[in-house]
Amino acid sequence: MFKPTSLTYLIAHSRRRSIASCRHLGTLVIAEHEGGSLTASSLSSIEAAGKLLSKDSSLSLLLAGAGPTLQEAAAKAASCHPSVSQVLVADSDKFKNPLAEPWAKLVHLVQQKGEYSHIIAASNSFGKNILPRAAALLDVSPITDVIDISESNTFVRPIYAGNALSTIRYTGSDPCMLTVRSTSFPVGSTSADSKTNPVPIHQVDLSTFSEDWNSRHVKQTTQDSERPDLGSARVVITGGRALKSAENFKLIEKLAEKLGAAVGATRAAVDAGYVPNDLQVGQTGKIVAPELYMAFGVSGAIQHIAGMRDSKVIVAVNKDADAPIFQVADYGLVGDLFEIIPELLEKLPEKK
Repeated sequence: MFKPTSLTYLIAHSRRRSIASCRHLGTLVIAEHEGGSLTASSLSSIEAAGKLLSKDSSLSLLLAGAGPTLQEAAAKAASCHPSVSQVLVADSDKFKNPLAEPWAKLVHLVQQKGEYSHIIAASNSFGKNILPRAAALLDVSPITDVIDISESNTFVRPIYAGNALSTIRYTGSDPCMLTVRSTSFPVGSTSADSKTNPVPIHQVDLSTFSEDWNSRHVKQTTQDSERPDLGSARVVITGGRALKSAENFKLIEKLAEKLGAAVGATRAAVDAGYVPNDLQVGQTGKIVAPELYMAFGVSGAIQHIAGMRDSKVIVAVNKDADAPIFQVADYGLVGDLFEIIPELLEKLPEKK
């Protein structure tokens, strides 16, 4: 399988004191919660933050929202990982929706009080929405899509659609702000089923928090599905433009149902209207790393490969023997997907 090359960069910003001289060696994780629990991507962010900890440092979680589900999520977060030192909770209707402006102001407020050396969020729509604006308020340069943390100020991130890896040494002012790819920091057993004693939960003082932003939340729509979440599924079945229509894409969905898998799609399939864009896998879609990734009618554009190359086993089916997808596949089959998928459906047992 192709291995990306490496490059080294230096990000410097000297108008304020550097991380090396900061007084508080603490890390703050901006955590996302859903249904009263931390999301899988937030748990991965905690794993990443654990690489920054030393005996003199601490790890804090920041949760925001409103209502009983927030308090339930905070209670669970207080015992989710042995490295967590405290949970900060901002309970207000201002944070019911993921608007960048109020969340960024909250991060700025918490940083002013805590003076953290690092602030981390997941590299998903939630983190990418909040962190850049918060970084602008704090006048620092964020580092995005981090896949490895070598030292407290040295990070690795992919560039050129994953064809090269850049090593970045941050020498700027604190805080050092990162978004991390959840697929690169899998959740360990201590996070998945932690039995540690709960850490303190503190309410963030919002008495000085002013509502002076111009955007407003209109609506948020989600699609209910019994299939696993695409970002955390063990098996992903992806279809490409070769499926030719939304009706034909149901073959992918039927196969996913039999295998208990999540459904993915290429950008070409999404742009053609076969499936909604929340199923897109790739550089501009979701980054996945399942145990098994099956691609049907996927040519293997570099932008798509950037989103699934870390999968443990990659199986590709394409009638073009020269399709780039075969260069990264562990198993490849040259054939017509309209013949192969029905044969698979026939031979696979019904899901119990």
